[in-house]
Amino acid sequence: MDFGIIAAGEGSRLWQEGVKEPKPLVMLNGERLIDRLLRIFNSYNPTRIAVICNDLHKETEDHIRNHICQDRSLSQCVELVVKTTPSSMHSFFELSPYLRDSKVFCVSTVDTIFNQSVFSAYLNQLQTCVEEGYDGCMGVTDYIDDESPLYVETDRQQNIVNFLDHNLSDASLQYVSAGIYGLTPRTIEVLADCINNGEQRMRNYQRALLRAGLRLKAFPMGKVMDVDHLSDITKAEKFLTNE
Repeated sequence: MDFGIIAAGEGSRLWQEGVKEPKPLVMLNGERLIDRLLRIFNSYNPTRIAVICNDLHKETEDHIRNHICQDRSLSQCVELVVKTTPSSMHSFFELSPYLRDSKVFCVSTVDTIFNQSVFSAYLNQLQTCVEEGYDGCMGVTDYIDDESPLYVETDRQQNIVNFLDHNLSDASLQYVSAGIYGLTPRTIEVLADCINNGEQRMRNYQRALLRAGLRLKAFPMGKVMDVDHLSDITKAEKFLTNE
């Protein structure tokens, strides 16, 4: 399995709150966000880990290159793209040439914090879904702590039937996107169409997958959180300490 890490955001909210490191270099319990994901993804013996960071913060690129050089196993599988993009969807598109030859791949944003044992179960389910003919398995969470969550509507078999910006009026939607995307190369064709059509948001790409008739499964991952604010660092450290 291949992996992708989207680490090209500017981290503007953290910066405004006094965090001077670029988001990928933020420390959680003594480990930088980018190092944590590289360590976790590398533990699954990947063929490739494609990483994108922006060109606004040279220290992020330098850190990743140095980190890779210090770990031979990473130097053999990591592909680094340095480019500033307008959205996470565009960052994913920049990574897609390195992922399209894999039978299945998993992409995450750099600040997505999850329990690794649950993530292992998710990867097993992703493999099963692909064998059953699904085009993707999306990580979802019932921990809603985001300014603009993407609600995920499913049927009783956890098949995804819709992505919504708002909960339904009867508050029937339990899950939101966890920012973890397990996909097959077929989904890259839809991604390219979205780019060509001028789409700007990852959630619109996910909706396009459904419109194209692709089959997506949801996998509940328990608590999953992002590091968007200064207060999130403390919450994430506590979560990881207790996982």
